[in-house]
Amino acid sequence: MTEPRKLSIDIWSDVMCPWCLVGWGNLSQALGQLEGEIEAEIRWHAFELNPDMPEEGEERTAHIARKYGRTIQQSKEVQGQMRAAAEAAGVSLDYQGEEPAPDAMMWNTFAAHRLLTWALEEHGPEAQTRLKLALFKAHFNQRRRIGEREVLLDVAQEAGLDREAAAAALDREDIARKTRTEEKAAMEMNITGVPAMLVEGRFIIPGAQPPEAYVNALRRVAEKTVVGG
Repeated sequence: MTEPRKLSIDIWSDVMCPWCLVGWGNLSQALGQLEGEIEAEIRWHAFELNPDMPEEGEERTAHIARKYGRTIQQSKEVQGQMRAAAEAAGVSLDYQGEEPAPDAMMWNTFAAHRLLTWALEEHGPEAQTRLKLALFKAHFNQRRRIGEREVLLDVAQEAGLDREAAAAALDREDIARKTRTEEKAAMEMNITGVPAMLVEGRFIIPGAQPPEAYVNALRRVAEKTVVGG
C-alpha cells in the first residue's frame, strides 16, 4: 500500500477573520477527501487585519462599514454572505452562548498571535491548531474579549496548554519578535489578504477556496514535489 504524500501547509491568517475560518473548514473537507493520499502538517502564522485596533475594540458591523466604505445595511448583508459560506464549509460564525448575546466585536489580535507563535514553538503543529480553533470559537461563537490577556489565558488553558507557561510567553520579547517576523514574511510574499496558504514552502493558495480547489491544488503540488518539479 502506498504511503500518503506528506505536505506542509503554512497558513497566514487572523483569528478575527471569518474567511480564515471558512478557508479552514473547506481545507478540512479537502483533506478528508484526500485521506490516505495526502497528509498535511499545518502551521499557522501571524497576520493582523487591524494592527491599529485600539484596546477597547470596535463593534463588528460598524467596523466593516467604516473600513470598507459600506452602509450599515450593506455591512449586515456581507455578514450574511459570510455566514452562508461558513455553513457550507461546515463551520459556524454564529453566536452559540447564553442570551442576551454580547455585541460582536473586533479586537487587537497581536497577543493572540504571540500565543500561537509560542504554541507552535513549544508544543508543535497539532497543539497550535488546537489553540487556533479554540480562539476562532472564542471569538465567533462565544464572543469573548480575546484582546484581553486573562481571556487569552483562559482559552489557552481550555485548549490544553499550561496557563503559567502561556502567561510567560506573552511577556517574552523573543516571541514578540518572532511574531513580527512572521508578519513581515507575509508582506515580503505580497500577501495582502488572508487566508493565504503556502504549500511546501513554494506554492501559494490565496483566499478561502472551495474544497475541490484545495483538492486539485494539493494534488498538483504533491505531483510536482514527487517528480522534483
